[in-house]
Amino acid sequence: MKIPTINRGVIYLELIDCHTHTQFSMDSEADINECVQAAERLGLAAYAITDHCECSSWYPEEHYRDDACFENLDYFNYKKDFLASVAAVTELKERYSGRMEIICGTEMGQATQAPDIAKLMASDERLDFIIGSMHQIRGEKDFYYIKYDDMSMDGIYDLLGRYFDEVYELCRDCDFDVLGHITYCARYMKCRNGIMPDLSRYDEVIAESFRELIRKDKGIEINTSGIRQGFGDCFPSLKYVKLFRDLGGEILSLGSDAHTPEDIGKNIADGADIARAAGFTRLAYFKKRRPYFVSL
Repeated sequence: MKIPTINRGVIYLELIDCHTHTQFSMDSEADINECVQAAERLGLAAYAITDHCECSSWYPEEHYRDDACFENLDYFNYKKDFLASVAAVTELKERYSGRMEIICGTEMGQATQAPDIAKLMASDERLDFIIGSMHQIRGEKDFYYIKYDDMSMDGIYDLLGRYFDEVYELCRDCDFDVLGHITYCARYMKCRNGIMPDLSRYDEVIAESFRELIRKDKGIEINTSGIRQGFGDCFPSLKYVKLFRDLGGEILSLGSDAHTPEDIGKNIADGADIARAAGFTRLAYFKKRRPYFVSL
């Protein structure tokens, strides 16, 4: 795959942030205009708005009435906000043309569970960038809602095994550009309950997921939200970023996972340090689903 370079010459990285949310995500109230203004003040080399779109919750609530996995959720109809977000970002790209690099993206959740919806989303030609994420595996509630203190460690390891298996399926079968926060599954276990399972049990299936991404010329992200949220590390850690690099991975993005204007760009410098330590010399953002690189 021939990867384009930036046509205005080499950019020496100050900041890029390729994973952020606005008012069009169910867990954010951030005004999209204030977010763009915050990104502009930071002088970001590239800024992606990637509002949530969970494929498994695309339709209104009535469609899922009999599914117990959704009993604690209070939001559905992601189709509405996906379309609104893409329209708003497309307009902002035009308004800020020549001033900053705004990327029209989405965080596509659970593509494995609604492949028809995932294909429909990916066909939207306004999209520059798709993060493939897994917030909820088949037969389970969203990781946010699971009560880990009620589970045995055997149960937790079984849950994680099914998670990483479905992530592998996501990498093998679904169309996206960068795999989002692969070790996100441990966030709430550690932050709420002080449980930190040994993820090395899943190193081989993680490696297989990375091999699928590399084969398809796709990438991973370093998601820096774990630092500010008390997890104490990025998603994933240096170990797995280095594994991706050692296996031949070339495409790496950085994202704060900001849900407020104030968090845009947070700990991105720490993520860049991890990228360098893993052997990367450049970072990627996307335009029209193609990677462009900035130097580290």
